[in-house]
Amino acid sequence: MCGIWANFGSNECLIAQFSKAMKISHRGPDAFRFENVIGFPNCCLGFHYLAITDHLCGLQPLQIKQNPNLRLCYNREIYNFRELQKQFGFEYQSQVDGEVILHLYETNGIENTIKMLDGVFAFILLDTKNRKVFIGRDTFGVRPLFKIFTTDGCLAVCSEAKGLLDHQQSMTALTDIVPFPPGHYEEFDLKHNGKVSQMKCAQFHNFKDIPKHITFDTVEQLTADFDLEIVKKNIQLLLQNAVNKRLMSQRRIGCLLSGGLDSSLVAALVLKQMEKYNHLNYPVQTFSIGMEESVDILAARQVAEHIKSEHHEIIFTPEEGIREIENVIFSLESYDGTTIRSALGLHLVSKYIRENTDTIVIFSGEGADELALGYSHFHKIPSAEAAAEESTRLLKDMYIYDLLRSDRITAAHGLEVRVPFLDHQFASYFLSLPPEARAPKNGIEKCILRKSFEDTDLIPRDILWRPKMPFGEGVSSVKRTWLSILEDYVETQVEDHHFENAAERFPFNPPNTKQCYFYRQIFERFFPGCAGWIPYYWNAGYKVLPVCAISKEEDNSTEDQRKHSCTNGHALVQ
Repeated sequence: MCGIWANFGSNECLIAQFSKAMKISHRGPDAFRFENVIGFPNCCLGFHYLAITDHLCGLQPLQIKQNPNLRLCYNREIYNFRELQKQFGFEYQSQVDGEVILHLYETNGIENTIKMLDGVFAFILLDTKNRKVFIGRDTFGVRPLFKIFTTDGCLAVCSEAKGLLDHQQSMTALTDIVPFPPGHYEEFDLKHNGKVSQMKCAQFHNFKDIPKHITFDTVEQLTADFDLEIVKKNIQLLLQNAVNKRLMSQRRIGCLLSGGLDSSLVAALVLKQMEKYNHLNYPVQTFSIGMEESVDILAARQVAEHIKSEHHEIIFTPEEGIREIENVIFSLESYDGTTIRSALGLHLVSKYIRENTDTIVIFSGEGADELALGYSHFHKIPSAEAAAEESTRLLKDMYIYDLLRSDRITAAHGLEVRVPFLDHQFASYFLSLPPEARAPKNGIEKCILRKSFEDTDLIPRDILWRPKMPFGEGVSSVKRTWLSILEDYVETQVEDHHFENAAERFPFNPPNTKQCYFYRQIFERFFPGCAGWIPYYWNAGYKVLPVCAISKEEDNSTEDQRKHSCTNGHALVQ
């Protein structure tokens, strides 16, 4: 996790550009570099560094002796950089995994380069010899990237939108700040005055497709036949491999642990793989959060005892959670109610980790609900095919909601999150399974994932078959739910007549609850006019988008339940 920033074509003074780049300093607390590109006026690159794999050589923009005309700013983990080195005979001058991008580009071109990367990344590649600029983002959008591109050729890029807000006002032609689409790269011609012209924007990978880089993977060949025992073995093998490759770190590794299926599997595999490959020279820490005696706290405690981790329980009070709402919205750059509520817990966990431990890399179970159809509304979808389409929609939009939350909140505290369920090979294999195999059965979601680890004793059996628990329920105390606490607080903050006129004040995505109205007011104060960053409310997506075949008759929830349904489906680390 790092912060990247670049500007091409703006004639603002360096001090003004420097101040914009500093708005994402939290993403890289270890070092910072700001560089003006010699020979190209009005071109600047900024980089905030969180040292993970190479403390000495990881500062960017990265240049190598073999081709000093290339400069690279990137936020990444490239898991197969050693395999690619062996395959192509590259001579690395550092231990930085991203160096492979420069070698691949020089020998294979940008499209072949990006297709061969196994990892998560967002990058800016500058080729001054050929006067080219390339930007790209990983398949799911695990690593963030935003851009502004004006009609007169100014381009600005940043890991977070807040680093581009002032650019929007200072550029000669006003334009919107937009998230760069996952799984794409874009090519620009660089002019001598520092401005650019767009040449190409293309998708290099779809998450349903088998990635090209598996040619260099050491995982054994998988059969395409659907034999349940073989499928279970393959799921085990690929998830173990996904965890193992993500253990690449010189900084201490820990795990978020809600006590749900997904985070428990990941935490257990982390401990198992670290021990197996002799990575274990410190106790692995796990972290859970909830109110006093919440079900998540109790379940996570059981898992931690089973896997023998060094466990930390963060107990929060209503006052602590409410106090952090504004900080969470500023970090998220979102007004989506479901995302904000679940982010409050992650914010408190991340804050605790940063202030009380030396753990920097944290594993999460993010992505399993989208892949394995784990959310509550999947039970209402009338066919396995429609459920598979809804899974595809959720995965496509994860970078706007769950992945945005996991990256932005952890990054705000100088942590790096890793998500093995969104491993390229694991995800493409899981999505290749027949829709019937992935759909809920007899009221139980994620059956195929649960069955795959049933005979392993990796986690306790009752945790393996524990039903999906939305974050708002899982962290609640036995006395009072977290949702009711937030609702009561919002009632004191939002007047009835203000909420009644919500659609007039906020015509795009008008808030449908007082709670959403409260969040939207805060968002607009920080990011005025930027409501388009969120195309729809997460909880409403499966009801308003045509890809999902839920009819009105299928949805038996009451109007009151629908108003509050944005608490359903999000968990801190499940």
